[in-house]
Amino acid sequence: MLVMKIILVAMISLFMSILLGFILIPYLKKKGREQTLSIYLSERHKSKSHTPTMGGLIFILPPLWLIFILLILDKITFSYNLFIVIFTFLSYGLIGLIDDYLIIKRHNNQGLSESSKLALQIMVAVIIFYFFLKGGNEPLIWIHTLNIKVNIGWLYGIFILLVLTSGSNAVNLTDGLDGLACGLSIIAFFTLGIITLNTGWLEGYFEIGLFIFALLGSSLGFLMFNSYPAKIFMGDTGSLALGATLGMIAILTRHELLLIVIGIVFVLETISCLIQRFYYKLTHKRIFPMTPIHHTFEQMMPEVEVVKLFWLVGLFGSLISLLFGVWI
Repeated sequence: MLVMKIILVAMISLFMSILLGFILIPYLKKKGREQTLSIYLSERHKSKSHTPTMGGLIFILPPLWLIFILLILDKITFSYNLFIVIFTFLSYGLIGLIDDYLIIKRHNNQGLSESSKLALQIMVAVIIFYFFLKGGNEPLIWIHTLNIKVNIGWLYGIFILLVLTSGSNAVNLTDGLDGLACGLSIIAFFTLGIITLNTGWLEGYFEIGLFIFALLGSSLGFLMFNSYPAKIFMGDTGSLALGATLGMIAILTRHELLLIVIGIVFVLETISCLIQRFYYKLTHKRIFPMTPIHHTFEQMMPEVEVVKLFWLVGLFGSLISLLFGVWI
């Protein structure tokens, strides 16, 4: 019955997102909600300048609707942990939506300032930390494989902020090729979904698992529109929501460190940008022709092949993570 419920929720969410996509894409095009591209991108990306953004709404809304309906019908129970996941998902999606709106309105890549983004993320992290403790969770760094637990007290609030911020920014950086970030997120959520359903000690683990697979289904629906050639981009609306939610689920299931392996491509994309930035400040030279690193690979092979390669690396990381997260 558990498997059937998961499959059913994922399928319903999939069809809801496809339907929403057919409605939302023409609407966004009509309203001129088009992506503003960086001037540093190659010529092959210039043709994407009229592709609508804010597409994250296509996979954000269906799982929220489904969970709300299931709660109303008393098919699932409410818990602090479920609230934390949904609140993270919504709040980071809203931050991204504001950022996307400002970029579109100003017709450049200047959305929210870095200080404004950080202020909003700190506020969200404080609220999450409060409900995290209220839900009976302990501020522990927990390494399952070695059975190591370290209570870090109020510092765990800062840890939550770091995980959510780094997770959301990593997915945001990866969202540069058609279908890349969405496909990698699907792989990562599938992995975390299996891990979550194996954490019977976590209050609300089943409901969180249903939410994850509902999000997985809606993301598959979005991928139908976002795969090459993309008819819509997820924008910061989608990338910030996905990255922060990945981080929050990893925190609740106590697999924060394993998230580095689950999201190995997201990590490599972020590291490539950091290396490029610091090296350029020191030497005024570049190590990579272009960052994030997927743009360097794009200069060596077609965009579709880069996406396939990165998906494969992400799948490999997830398989290793399942070995440690479920069996060991």
